[in-house]
Amino acid sequence: MAVPVAARWEVAGFLGLTGATGLIDAVSYLSLGHTFVANMTGNVVFLGFAVVPETGFRFGPPVAAVLGFVLGSLGGGRAARVLDGRPREWLGTAFGVQAVVLWVCALLVGVGVLRETGGTSYVLIVALAACFGLQNATVRHVAPRDLTTTVLTLTLTGLAADSVLGTGRSAKPHRRLGSIAAMLVGAAIGALLLQQTVSGVIALAGAVVAAAALIFLFAPAPAPDPAA
Repeated sequence: MAVPVAARWEVAGFLGLTGATGLIDAVSYLSLGHTFVANMTGNVVFLGFAVVPETGFRFGPPVAAVLGFVLGSLGGGRAARVLDGRPREWLGTAFGVQAVVLWVCALLVGVGVLRETGGTSYVLIVALAACFGLQNATVRHVAPRDLTTTVLTLTLTGLAADSVLGTGRSAKPHRRLGSIAAMLVGAAIGALLLQQTVSGVIALAGAVVAAAALIFLFAPAPAPDPAA
C-alpha cells in the first residue's frame, strides 16, 4: 500500500520512528537487564548466551521482550486488516496507540509503579516490546526496504552493496544514511538522558512517535502526476 503523503513527509515519519527505536532500545538494554524491545534478533542471541550462566545473561528479559513483541505484532496485523482501505486512519491509529502506551509507561515509571528492576520490570519490557511489535507490523506494509525503523542490517547491506564500489546503483543513499543517523542519535540521546531519567526517555520516544502519527494523518497528499 502506498502511504498517501508526499515522499519527504513519509521519510520524515519513518526516520522519526527509527529515532524512537534508538531511544527505547537504550532504555531496554541499559536499564532493563540487557535486552532489546525492538530488535528481536538480538534477543534470540541473548537467549543463546543465557544457556551459559557465566555470561551474566538471563532468560527472563529476552523472553518477556519476544512475548510482548509478538502480541504487539498481532495487534498491528489486525489493525492492518481492519483499516487497510483507510491508510491515513490506519497509520495514525497504530502510531497514536503506540505513543499513548509509551506515555503511560513513562508515567508509571515516573510515579514508581513500574521499576527497572524486580518483577514490574517484566511488565515494562512486555509493554515496550508490544509497542515496537505494533510498529514493525505496521511499517512492514508501507515502508521502503531501507526504512525498516527497527533494524539496520538490510540498510547497511544496501548502502554498501549499491555503492560505486558495489553494483553502482546508489539507490537513495541519503535515505539509508539518514536511517542510520536517526538510530544512532536516538540511542545516544537515550543513553545520555538515562543518567537523569528513565521515564523522560520513554516520554520523549512517545512524543516522537506521536509526531510521526500526526505526519501520516495530516501531511499534504502528493501532487498528481501530470503524465497520468
